[in-house]
Amino acid sequence: MDLVGLAQHAEKSLRAFSKGMLQRIGLAQALLNDPALVILDEPTSGLDPVGRRLVRNIIRDLRTRGTAVFLNSHLLSEVEVTCDRVAFIREGHVIHTGSVDALVEGDLTVKIRARAPGGMPGARWAAVLDGLNRWCNGVRVDGEHIALALPNDAGLPTINRYLVHHGADVYAVAPQTFSLEEFFVRVIGGQSASHAPSPQNVSSSLQATEE
Repeated sequence: MDLVGLAQHAEKSLRAFSKGMLQRIGLAQALLNDPALVILDEPTSGLDPVGRRLVRNIIRDLRTRGTAVFLNSHLLSEVEVTCDRVAFIREGHVIHTGSVDALVEGDLTVKIRARAPGGMPGARWAAVLDGLNRWCNGVRVDGEHIALALPNDAGLPTINRYLVHHGADVYAVAPQTFSLEEFFVRVIGGQSASHAPSPQNVSSSLQATEE
């Protein structure tokens, strides 16, 4: 009860508990015997932000203690910040699996807000922007807003120095990494709605041991 933050409600009947409190009680019940393996189905459903953070911390503590946790959830943002490995399942078959870091790394989009130095001809500024292609897979420009497609973030310092060297006023550099949700959509892309896996069919695992 202490672990899941419900010690102060120990004298209450379960019928008086809210949905979020019942979620926490279910987790407490699963952990009573200090199991080596815990299987959780939507453990953060019905929880407020504080409750979700509590459950995430409990799961991470379990990993530290050597417990393997299998988590099933359609909340892919929760999966991304909690789990080490993820598996996408459709109709009982695993269609993709891998470490979360490997799935979301790469495919980096960077949005830069920069302005040409005063007095620089438009054609010269266009040439400066075209020079960004040496580090990028693609460059899109809309006024002061520049969108770059990069394989990773290793070239960002060089790109920033390049723009400043050419006199640009750089106001913001905002990397936007590929999310697990975007990867999910990519995996099922092109499949018809009747055959595509639903988010409820996403299973992810938080493993205690190194592979």
